[in-house]
Amino acid sequence: MTIVVTGATGHLGHLIVEALLRDGTPASDILAAGRNTGKLADLEALGVRVVAIDFDEPATLDGAFAGADTVMLVSASEPGHRFPQHKAAIDAAKAAGVSRIVYTSAPSATNTALILAPEHKATEEYLVASGVPFTILRNGWYTENYTSAARQASESGVLVASVGSGTVASATRADYADAAAAVLVDESHTGKVYELSGDIAWGFDELAATIADITGKPVTYTPLSPEDHHAALLSAGLDEGTAGFVVALDGNSRDGLLGVVTGDLSRLTGRPTTPLREGLAAALSATRRTC
Repeated sequence: MTIVVTGATGHLGHLIVEALLRDGTPASDILAAGRNTGKLADLEALGVRVVAIDFDEPATLDGAFAGADTVMLVSASEPGHRFPQHKAAIDAAKAAGVSRIVYTSAPSATNTALILAPEHKATEEYLVASGVPFTILRNGWYTENYTSAARQASESGVLVASVGSGTVASATRADYADAAAAVLVDESHTGKVYELSGDIAWGFDELAATIADITGKPVTYTPLSPEDHHAALLSAGLDEGTAGFVVALDGNSRDGLLGVVTGDLSRLTGRPTTPLREGLAAALSATRRTC
């Protein structure tokens, strides 16, 4: 059996390969694919095969997917370009005759106002229509997404956001990677769509208290209106597009779109999801080591 993991040079894809290896998949059965194979040297040293791919160059996908049984399609990272890139991957996988595509999507992708959802909705619909057997993992929010905000808050003493009293049911990338690894080696998940989330939804008062606890510095959550938040982001140097995107995401949190607890993630992994404090502390420690 050959499992191709796309996006293996990124955080999630790399963790999926690591989880497969840890759980007993032979290294020779895994093909780690990404744009820069230099970032895959550690996996190659373990016996994992590596290959360079580019979603914008379909010929590279044809070669990578040839003879593969399962493709782990980790969603692309460029907003606005994801769907055509995913389409190219699905087309290549279908042409190669793969037995299943596992795709990382977004929460409630087909029926949500989440700003990131439209490209995932289009991908899910195209994947289903392709006729290739599939499993869809609708990944919730990553705890690591708050690493930068935590660093800034520890320095300023203030966590600023326009989420109001909205909550987030986050989990770590490793949690989501473990679920993907479990699904990849078990055909019984074929045709399933899973809504993945952390086990506990937390609010921004709790996030501020957690940052303070980790860093040993006082941090207070200061809620802003969307308008004031937008103005503050522009004053901080963000461009109009980025500021609007951040405020829209906070609006999604305020509306409860990221705070739904489903239990699917812990059921797939067979363990509780990583608590907020543990996940955020590890993320902050990792960024300090790389600075």
